[in-house]
Amino acid sequence: MNNNRLLRVFFLSSAVYFTQGIETLPSQGLFYYLKESLKFPPEKIMLISGVITFAWLVKPVIGYIIDNFLNKRAWILISLSCSALLAAVIGSHHLPLGFLIGMLIVSSAWAAFRDVSVDGIMCVEGKQYNATGKIQSVQWISISVATLITGIGGGYIAERWDYATGYLCLIPVYFIAAAFAYFYNTSDPLRRETTSKFVQDMKTLFGSRRLMWAGLFVFLYQFAPSFGTPLLFIQKDVFKWSKIWIGTLSTIGTVFAVIGALLYFKFSQKINLKKWLLASVFLGAVTTLSYLRYTPTTAVVYDIVYSLLGMFVFLMILDFMARNSVQGLEAASFALLTSLSNLALVSSNMCGAFLLPVIGLQGLIVLSSVTSFLCLFIIPKIIA
Repeated sequence: MNNNRLLRVFFLSSAVYFTQGIETLPSQGLFYYLKESLKFPPEKIMLISGVITFAWLVKPVIGYIIDNFLNKRAWILISLSCSALLAAVIGSHHLPLGFLIGMLIVSSAWAAFRDVSVDGIMCVEGKQYNATGKIQSVQWISISVATLITGIGGGYIAERWDYATGYLCLIPVYFIAAAFAYFYNTSDPLRRETTSKFVQDMKTLFGSRRLMWAGLFVFLYQFAPSFGTPLLFIQKDVFKWSKIWIGTLSTIGTVFAVIGALLYFKFSQKINLKKWLLASVFLGAVTTLSYLRYTPTTAVVYDIVYSLLGMFVFLMILDFMARNSVQGLEAASFALLTSLSNLALVSSNMCGAFLLPVIGLQGLIVLSSVTSFLCLFIIPKIIA
């Protein structure tokens, strides 16, 4: 029975995360719209990207709502329905930029609700069966498979049409994912919050010293001034790569990311987290510095090798966060940790956008490598 229950969690997680991955289908078209049609520089595109993901910074609030109102399956169904409606609106009209950004923020918010809901299920069921790492591996294999499609498909859509077409292509996917959610047999009752319980839960959540240290570690581990968008400009303007080849390279990298996820699925219950986290800090610093030499050849090599290593390390961090979620507040506590991770990524993007014109790309790469070591002193405090 346990295996059947876990299998149902695998299927639901796969469907939701596949949807999350396929939602990047319009992203290449949107990037080229901002770059080529609106003539935006890289730092402005980075700022817009940071604004759109705002909802992912308040995931603890979303998690608390999910933990205490309705149930996780209901929120997944609601979010899929709203996402389908928004995709239809964005795909049917070329909206003014301000209105488009507003719609993308709302769409991102519903994606965050969906993500927090299924992660809450992962924490509850995964800790019960000692399978948090395995469930997360399945989730990210699914999102990677979707990224395989969006890599080439997104490049083809960007070459032939634009981002609006990409959004219209998402609508059937939302309905298919909703079918998986509908037939999932949830163990969560429908619930409503009370004021006294809210106060008690906040004391439990923020009174957990282990959770607070884990949150600080996650933020410092993920924070580093970003330089990804300038590299895309180099690929297009210096290397003269086509949109389809850029998408194809992304797809190749995703194949190796799937391999990294499969490896974590196999070894997640055996690795020593403390040793691997320490090693990953130094590995991250070295791989970041390697971007000082960025040529058409090294760009391909980096994308392949770092996709495999990056996925393994990323799943290790997610597994660490799931293991540190608070019982009874799994969605809220896991969302708190992931929102700190998202805050670090947004801060990295904003920091990169601000510093790029000041210190240049090479200075940004060096600074990003140095900041990799900020989290080292916390590792002994969170893992015995």
